[in-house]
Amino acid sequence: MKRVSILLLTFLISFHSFGQDITGQWNGVLKVQGTQLRLVFHVAKTDIGYISTMDSPDQGANGIPVTNTTFENSKIKFEVSNARIEYNGELKENEIKGTFKQGGQEFPMNLSRKDIEKVVINRPQEPIKPYPYYSEDITFQNTIENISLAGTLTLPKKDGIFPVVILISGSGPQNRDEEILGHKPFLVIADYLTRNGIAVFRYDDRGVGQSKGDFKTATSADFATDVLSAVDYLKTRNEINKKKIGLIGHSEGGLIAPMVASKSKDVSFIVLLAGPGIQGDKLLLLQQELIARASGTSEAEINKTILTNSKLFEIVNKSENDLKLKTALTNELNDLISKDTTSKLPNGMTQEEFVTYQVNQISSPWMQYFIKYDPADALRKVSCPVLAVNGEKDLQVPPKENLTAIKNILKNAGNKNLTTMEFPNLNHLFQECQTGLPEEYASIEQTFSPKALEEITKWLLTQNK
Repeated sequence: MKRVSILLLTFLISFHSFGQDITGQWNGVLKVQGTQLRLVFHVAKTDIGYISTMDSPDQGANGIPVTNTTFENSKIKFEVSNARIEYNGELKENEIKGTFKQGGQEFPMNLSRKDIEKVVINRPQEPIKPYPYYSEDITFQNTIENISLAGTLTLPKKDGIFPVVILISGSGPQNRDEEILGHKPFLVIADYLTRNGIAVFRYDDRGVGQSKGDFKTATSADFATDVLSAVDYLKTRNEINKKKIGLIGHSEGGLIAPMVASKSKDVSFIVLLAGPGIQGDKLLLLQQELIARASGTSEAEINKTILTNSKLFEIVNKSENDLKLKTALTNELNDLISKDTTSKLPNGMTQEEFVTYQVNQISSPWMQYFIKYDPADALRKVSCPVLAVNGEKDLQVPPKENLTAIKNILKNAGNKNLTTMEFPNLNHLFQECQTGLPEEYASIEQTFSPKALEEITKWLLTQNK
């Protein structure tokens, strides 16, 4: 649910200049959704022109290759076709003033020769080493899909037998800290729980960080096998109480946790942090509506967007063949665009490019699965204790609809051990907030509400008496 995409990026620049020296290092800062991302270009001259590489130091990426660059009459254009990236700038003395574009969005970004120091973001809840507990980096195997995964196990102390929780991240490629927009919620949660006597296991999603595998082709069901493998691994550890293995899933992780609990007798309790209770297509439509309204979008525009996406999701729900699905989506989008004379395409994109981009997004394995999946299928089979919590101002997984659905499904299925909590003024990341809008996440210093941490921990300790 938090498919907040912060970019990027592959570059290899070839410049064609007329007397202006553009060799050397160029530095810029890309500001996206309250986060600042440094970009560094290294330009060198060869017999056939200019070659360049790019670093993204804040993402730990160096020497990134580029596809196409033009430099003529002081005008510079960088294009990265496979990532749908375009940068247009003008060289004036020792500065390039320009605009960065990706996926229909535009951001001003200037480049200069001056080094740019990393912006230090205040995150007061992040723990500082040395930790007052034992921490071990490990690898484990998903034998079902033959994938090696990497994570961190924290124990209250090195010796002993402890209850444990596995942290399951939300949507999008996440590392073991569930790092997003300068926040590390899973690091904060793991630190708090471990200090309170509960072991915590968190790991990099497949294809992220130290974990192997392909994230792009995986669905929620595939990610569930990673969690099952984590359960199997913990059962091999002498420090773990095998009868007290629980799951904490955030957002999409709150979808996956019931999948795993419904299949494994080794899961003794689950916590759903903003976990979905309604089918994916309905959740996405509701999410779009609430975020748009909170952002000040007109009701007419909201209704048009909801109508369009409803038609597209209906096509996905009826689809059984990828090729036919893409054809149907393409035809529907082209028809909608031709009939809507007021619609505007993102700058720099043709209709064909825009339609192709949208079709690829909607028809991806993950999106197809999510649109069609009803959480009730797994929730009905969950017999262990469940804690479901939401923030009052969550616009991505709204509490009213989802907590109510989870409560009704479990009650009707006969699970009497359910606790629900709705925390005032908290957003999807469980931060104290003003609006609940995703654009707020990065600017809030708090990573995870202390009150929410306290209440969740109390419930966990009750389950582990």
